[in-house]
Amino acid sequence: MWYPIIIVAVFILFTCIRQINQYERGVKFTFGKFTSIMMPGWRIVWPIIQGYQRVDIRTKAVDVPDQNAITRDNVTVRVNAVIYYKVSDANKAVIEVEDFRYAISQYAQTTMRNIVGEVTLDELLSSRDKIADRIREIVDKETDNWGLKVQNVELKDVSLPPDMERTIGKQAEAEREKRAVIINSEGELAASENIARAAEMLAKTPGALHLRTLQSINDMSSDQSNTVVYMVPVEALKALEGFIKTK
Repeated sequence: MWYPIIIVAVFILFTCIRQINQYERGVKFTFGKFTSIMMPGWRIVWPIIQGYQRVDIRTKAVDVPDQNAITRDNVTVRVNAVIYYKVSDANKAVIEVEDFRYAISQYAQTTMRNIVGEVTLDELLSSRDKIADRIREIVDKETDNWGLKVQNVELKDVSLPPDMERTIGKQAEAEREKRAVIINSEGELAASENIARAAEMLAKTPGALHLRTLQSINDMSSDQSNTVVYMVPVEALKALEGFIKTK
């Protein structure tokens, strides 16, 4: 007599069981009102009077599409980015905002355009990490009320108008040439200082200059394929003669 009732009860119980995976949370509603957060495992949701919505709490990456923005020095650029975030409060993510994925993408686009408008082109190109961190702080603060936690923001690409790219290329080339001239002049200055010190030392040492002259003659004559005509100063010969007599 009780078997049919037991079978029906077991069937209803099985139809009420819902599985929540480890990377999910379930937001349960009873008569349309929030009741509790369903943790991973098997959970009972009574038909008709209760309902639930799954929320994925894994880290997600959202592409912020190309946005036209004008920098503080009136240069038009196209910027795109990627946002990494996760749901920190499943209750708020479901109740406080209709579609948190779409909402965070739209808010990030607006924030990125505003932040780019606050900096110059040089700052945008040289301080991308700081600008991305500034975007992350603003978006994270606003989306905290939506139960979201922004973990990171990366600026992927900054595109410039073709004429501006050519101008920057010429500027970079001129800067490289400037550095090359400076390095070359510094090398010549160091070489001249060394030559001056060497000349001063040779002038102070008797016979040193003449010996250096003879050494140069010997170095040039080491290559037999060349014919070298060298005028030996009389002073060098006298120094050599005096050097031989001392021997």
